[in-house]
Amino acid sequence: MTDTGNRVTIRAAIAAAAARFGFSETSRLDAELLMAHALGTSREAMLLARMNDPAPDGFAALVERRVAHEPVAYITGIRDFWTISLAVGPGVLIPRADSETLLEAAVDHFRGTPGPATILDLGTGPGTLLFAALAEWPGARGLGIDASEQALEFAALNARRLGLEGRARLERGDWFAGRDARFDLVLCNPPYVETDAPLSAEVRDWEPAAALFAGAEGLDDYRRLAPQIATALVPGGLACVEIGAEQAAAVGALFREAGLRVSTRHDLAGRQRCVVVTP
Repeated sequence: MTDTGNRVTIRAAIAAAAARFGFSETSRLDAELLMAHALGTSREAMLLARMNDPAPDGFAALVERRVAHEPVAYITGIRDFWTISLAVGPGVLIPRADSETLLEAAVDHFRGTPGPATILDLGTGPGTLLFAALAEWPGARGLGIDASEQALEFAALNARRLGLEGRARLERGDWFAGRDARFDLVLCNPPYVETDAPLSAEVRDWEPAAALFAGAEGLDDYRRLAPQIATALVPGGLACVEIGAEQAAAVGALFREAGLRVSTRHDLAGRQRCVVVTP
C-alpha cells in the first residue's frame, strides 16, 4: 500500500474504505465523499490535487459509521439536490435524485412562461422540493408544510443557508387539511412504501419511518392527498407528486376520482416516478 512516510495516502485509504462498503452500490463514491468531508474540501478539489497526501486521522471514524450502514448524507450533514445543497441529518428523509423528476416535470410545464408565482410543498422535509423550486423561479414565493418539527428545523436552517427566508414560509401541519389557499404549483413526495416492503439497512434503520411507510399498499397518504390537492390548485395550476415505480395506475385513479387530469413522468432509470396532475 502506498504511503507518505508512515502515513497511508488518501488514494489508498479511499480504496480500502470502498472495499469495506461492498453493501453499497456507490461504494467508491461513498468513500470519496467521506474523505472530502474529513479533509474539509470538495470532492472535486480532492480528486484533482490531494490524492497522494496523507489520509487525515478523522477518516477512520467516518468509515466505521458507514460500515454500520449510516447514510453518507447523515455523516457529512449535506446532500446535493437539483441546483442546491441541503443540510440533512437524522429525522429527515434524505433527498434523492429520483425526486428531481418532479422538478423536471414542472420546468417543462412552465417553460416559455414567467413560471409559478406561488408554490406549495407538502411534506417538505428539509425543504427539498420547495427550495429547489424557489431557486429555479426567483420570482416565486412558497409554503412548505410538514408534520415533523424536526424536519421543519432542518428546513428553517436550509432557508437561512440558501437566503430564502424572505420567500419561504414553513408551517407544521397535517398535509393541507384545514387550509383554503391556492397555488400555481404543488409539489409532494409523500410516504409510499408498503409496510412490509424490504428495504436496505441504511434506509430501514436510519431514515424516519413516518416519511417512508404508508400502509399495506403504500397508498394511504395518496387517498388523503388527492382531494386536498384538488382544492389547493388554481385554475391552470399543476401538481407533481412522487410515486413508487408500480403505483402509477392506482395513484392516478385516486386523483381522477378527485376530478383531476393525470399523466405520468418517468425518472432517468425509466421507472414511473411522478404523477403530473392538473385541474
